[in-house]
Amino acid sequence: MVESCSTTRVAVRDLPLMADIGINPDEIGTFQPLVVSITLLVDPVTEDMLGATIDYRRVHELARMLAEKRIGLIETFGAELARSCLAFDRVRQVEVTIDKPRALPSGMASVMISMAR
Repeated sequence: MVESCSTTRVAVRDLPLMADIGINPDEIGTFQPLVVSITLLVDPVTEDMLGATIDYRRVHELARMLAEKRIGLIETFGAELARSCLAFDRVRQVEVTIDKPRALPSGMASVMISMAR
């Protein structure tokens, strides 16, 4: 048995995705790179088994499936991904960061969404 702790965070970081995202006419219909990071605050893990936590692959799949949809704003992408992650029973809070490398001539456009139950 794993000793209980007060906080457990599960993260999928720096996930590269290609998405049809953007509001400018030259962005619509063009897949652009996003870099997505998701941090989940979950119930403390009390057993040494996958069912006692969150499967990283499920979080990855949610992000990948969302990237297949046409979305205008990275804020919308982040909020939809956060809501989907909160649907997991063990998740209490989620933070999603979306970086959009090609949004600016230099620098990085980014948004962070936090949601909790």
